[in-house]
Amino acid sequence: MTTTGSVSTLDGNTFVVSDTAGDIDASPTEPNGLFSWDTRYLSRWVLTLDGHRLNPLSTDDLHYFETRFFLVPGTGTVYVDATLSVIRRREVVDGFREELTILNHSATPVNLTLRLDAAADFADLFEVKDHLKKKGKYYTRIDDNLLLLGYERETYRRETLINTATSTHVDAHGQTADAPAAAIDQHGVTYTVHLGGHSSWTTDLHVRCSLWGWAANQRVTARTETGHTRKDMEEDLDEWIAGAPKLECDWEPLKHTYRRSLTDLAALRFAPMTSGERTLPAAGLPWFMTMFGRDSILTSLQALPYAPSLAATTLAELGARQGSRIDDFRDEDPGKILHEMRYGELTAFEERPHSPYYGSADSTALFLILLDEYERWSGDTKLVRDLEFEARAALNWIDQYADLRGDGYVWYQTRNPDTGLENQCWKDSWDSISYSDGRLPGFPRATCELQGYAYDAKKRTARLARTVWHDPTLADRLDEEAADLKRRFNRDFWIEDRKYYALALDADGTQVDTLSSNIGHLLWSGIVERRRAHHIVEHLLGPRLYSGWGIRTLAEGEERYNPVGYHVGTVWPFDNSFIAWGLRRYGYKNEAARVAAGILDAAEFFNGRLPEAFCGYDRAVTKYPVPYPTACSPQAWSTGTPLLLLGTMLGLQAVDDHLVVDPALPVGIGHLALLDVPGRWGHRDAYGRGRVQVRADDRLRKLRPQLSTLQTLVNRRES
Repeated sequence: MTTTGSVSTLDGNTFVVSDTAGDIDASPTEPNGLFSWDTRYLSRWVLTLDGHRLNPLSTDDLHYFETRFFLVPGTGTVYVDATLSVIRRREVVDGFREELTILNHSATPVNLTLRLDAAADFADLFEVKDHLKKKGKYYTRIDDNLLLLGYERETYRRETLINTATSTHVDAHGQTADAPAAAIDQHGVTYTVHLGGHSSWTTDLHVRCSLWGWAANQRVTARTETGHTRKDMEEDLDEWIAGAPKLECDWEPLKHTYRRSLTDLAALRFAPMTSGERTLPAAGLPWFMTMFGRDSILTSLQALPYAPSLAATTLAELGARQGSRIDDFRDEDPGKILHEMRYGELTAFEERPHSPYYGSADSTALFLILLDEYERWSGDTKLVRDLEFEARAALNWIDQYADLRGDGYVWYQTRNPDTGLENQCWKDSWDSISYSDGRLPGFPRATCELQGYAYDAKKRTARLARTVWHDPTLADRLDEEAADLKRRFNRDFWIEDRKYYALALDADGTQVDTLSSNIGHLLWSGIVERRRAHHIVEHLLGPRLYSGWGIRTLAEGEERYNPVGYHVGTVWPFDNSFIAWGLRRYGYKNEAARVAAGILDAAEFFNGRLPEAFCGYDRAVTKYPVPYPTACSPQAWSTGTPLLLLGTMLGLQAVDDHLVVDPALPVGIGHLALLDVPGRWGHRDAYGRGRVQVRADDRLRKLRPQLSTLQTLVNRRES
């Protein structure tokens, strides 16, 4: 399975997952298909020529919304050249459009049968993940050159419309003529093609998705055409790239990674139904192309110096959906910021709680952190005033609803034992929170970084209360509460004999004593006492946590450590980016640069696209970072990681109306510049110079021509 380069439309809600030939042949539990709004609108889209599937030669990702597949029929032997080739060009625009071209490379005319098998199971993404059966009924309609595939369950309806266009034949002299139309049946489209020598044949198809249904009591027509064009997509991407700061750097792979990050971030933009054309970051492909509280917030933080509009939309949309009642099914409380929003069948029939679901203990504090950081960069006090009610409600949630044990800490425990999340911190897999000996603590749980986020949220909101809302009483109270939280946290979470903070407190207040990457988030939040910071840094960059590529989620030597475990030993790029930010906050500039260098080195092996996670093997053991088997890619906060690391290496800070730059670059980057960084100051340039020594791999690249010449001379002498 591969995700094609065509992953998103302008509204950010549609994507295609296919194999390397462009075919979709979905198994029940794999996310292959055409997806929109959490529903699979095509589960089969298989191209055959004379009854045989085609072999891929190569795939070109032309844009994030456009891919071209080069295919040939099987010849049966490596000694026979293919005399035919097929080019399959796909654009994910208003559903997706597909152009098929057959080229006859010989002088002999041929008669061919080209077939596209089509089917739609209309599976909810949760049905794909959990292998559940459908409860509604399917229907099919054929009308002129249209094939409609539909599904309904009571008032819930989803439809896929396949529109075949006129085919064109171009002969060896360049003369063009219309070719016979397609024959349509309930299972797909068939073309009978007569192809002269050295000639070509082309046809276009358009596949569209409907949330409401076109076919109910009316004639299906091609006038269902809506949405955007390829030109719209190209112009939008050009505008997006042009609006970001320009990177100048003497390390070429970093330039490629930066461009890839901006492009993938464009692909992951998601427009909620209430936002119009405004977009926010969806969490990632293929499972999470929707609004997530935590993921959208953290990605918006990473991207603030590059695309501040994402943060504004994230804040507005999350604020609009803030919890307003106590709802155990959705883990909802007044003032709580959502975890995840879904639009599929299971959510519509309340078989899943995601309408929205609020099972996240950190998104509410992170919402306040983003609100402050966004105002620092943008100067947009209007949005801060508009969201004053939501911000105060979020503070109240931290104090009243999150404090499950009445001790002033943020705790979590789902109230929905059937479909709610057990772990409601960012490490939300079942075994991510454990004692050093491998035992799992009971509930509720209070992980350490949640307390750091709450501390930071109160400090930041105190600033907003003082400078924007003009409420000094609230500001003073928040500062006092933050100071008290910091004092108690450093008393209750610190493990004196190990010199690090506990991963969590369990239900009776016992320290969960595992060494994990969570302690790096404490540096980012500022809750660590200065006198203890050096101990945290030593652990983060020590051999148990630091792999050479990045900081592991769980330290080597812990009972549950597994370098291929989702949250128990893998390296998460986003995790490292915020840890690096925290290292900078405490003055450890060179250590932050070291973390940045490892992650950016890894990005080069992933062709500039950092995955959700990669394995935690030590760099001395592997010459390249080992991919995690089921990682999302692209994934929003991994896509944002190089952006935040660039800002961290340059030491970018928004202070009053000034952009502060304090660079500390890794070895191998001699020059780094971001030009036209947007902010409340207008646009400013940021420059940094580092040590001029080159990396070992760069030395090898430069020496390869000389080594090749030397080897040639040695070979000649030996002969």
